[in-house]
Amino acid sequence: MAGRHLRTRKLSSPAGIAATAAVGVLLAVGGTVGAVQLTSGEPSADSALAEPTVVEVLPSTPAPGSASPSASPSTPASPSLSPSPKATPSPKATRTQAASRSMTRTASPKPTATKTKTIPAAKVVDSGSCGASFYDEGQMTANGETFNPDALTAAHKTLPFNTKVRVTNPANGKSVVVRINDRGPFIAGRCLDLSRAAFAAIASTSLGELTVRYEVLG
Repeated sequence: MAGRHLRTRKLSSPAGIAATAAVGVLLAVGGTVGAVQLTSGEPSADSALAEPTVVEVLPSTPAPGSASPSASPSTPASPSLSPSPKATPSPKATRTQAASRSMTRTASPKPTATKTKTIPAAKVVDSGSCGASFYDEGQMTANGETFNPDALTAAHKTLPFNTKVRVTNPANGKSVVVRINDRGPFIAGRCLDLSRAAFAAIASTSLGELTVRYEVLG
């Protein structure tokens, strides 16, 4: 076999060339048909994957005690109209009061009119005119008091002690009420000796003496 060689026969005639071409065409067509049959006989993997899976859907069974659905599965139930939500009023702010303010308040008492006591006018029991002077030396008065030149007091010869006398200066209309607590004056023409403060209330102390009108008050 080692010395055997394959020899290719050369066909030079036209009939040989045509026969050779026919054999080649037959071989090519037969191979193509076989390939087509082979391909059609085997199932495709892609076709197996693309096959749809059928899932059977069972109708749901209502739970015991629950109402059966009124609408059929084919007809969707119309949504029920729910009432619009009502607006809830906002909570009112509450004030916490102190313990003293939470107690029941009583009406404030109405102001009562206060009656003012009317002091009756002093009754004049005697009146007249005379000369009056003043003194301011520190001494004991006739009723035992210490003389006070700044107090509204006066001396008289006969009037009882603590008698009130209104003394008026006719020149200017000024008047002052004095209390009798001493005796005097012992000079003719004078009936009253006023303290320095009482005399200054109706006239200037530079005068020293003046004619006054007096009224003894009862």
